[in-house]
Amino acid sequence: MEICVEYQRFLSELPKRDPNRNVAEFDENVEETNIPKDVKEGHFAVIAVNDGKSKRFILELSYLRNPAFLMLLKQAKEEYGFQQMGALTLPCHPEELQKILEH
Repeated sequence: MEICVEYQRFLSELPKRDPNRNVAEFDENVEETNIPKDVKEGHFAVIAVNDGKSKRFILELSYLRNPAFLMLLKQAKEEYGFQQMGALTLPCHPEELQKILEH
């Protein structure tokens, strides 16, 4: 149950959506060419970085339910904040992330 409490705490710290903003709104100036071709629908990119080692991963959205991965997101929030653009940077060794993804 502790993971569930941590997950709820993590979600409660996310920026709140503006209720006056129409969810259907979108920026017509965003070009799809900015999205890397290897990031398919239903996936997102992360970069594991630690001690000068880095590796880029393309993950399915289902990893957002993995408790170990959620802890890495929490660490990333604490270290980098919510201002990251593009691929999310995770403060861990690439090998550590690989082990999490294999389980």
